[in-house]
Amino acid sequence: MFGRKKSPISGRIDTLIARAARVQGDIEFSGGLHLEGTVIGHVRAASNETATLWVSEQGIVEGSVDVPSVVLNGTVKGDVRSRDRVVIGTSARITGNVYYGTIEMALGAQVTGKLIPVAAAGAAAAAPATPVALVQRSEEDLAPAAVDALFDARRSGT
Repeated sequence: MFGRKKSPISGRIDTLIARAARVQGDIEFSGGLHLEGTVIGHVRAASNETATLWVSEQGIVEGSVDVPSVVLNGTVKGDVRSRDRVVIGTSARITGNVYYGTIEMALGAQVTGKLIPVAAAGAAAAAPATPVALVQRSEEDLAPAAVDALFDARRSGT
């Protein structure tokens, strides 16, 4: 109850890049990677791996991220690709597009780019995903019709 808040994605941390560390170049990993430092390069999971990346509030990635599961509380300057789950915390700052299977975003998170759903590996036969912007636009298109119907009902006295 009063303890430390649990991560929304559980897993084992195999690799830690500390706050004072700065890595220049691409990183490919398997298992779990916890990033508190800076990576100038791309971060990706080894192929066919179930890997998780945790980026702390101080963590920075200047390059793309391509990992099945991502918990982001820091900064990414590049696209984020996650076929499984992306959790974007309150202090997260993303400059780039986010491609996700499932997404969770906290109030205060900033994404300067598009949120683009992707079909999960098991859901390839399912209906194509509708981008978030299209869903919002169709709801906005319905609003004027509802207002007109309300005014027509008032005019007719019903």
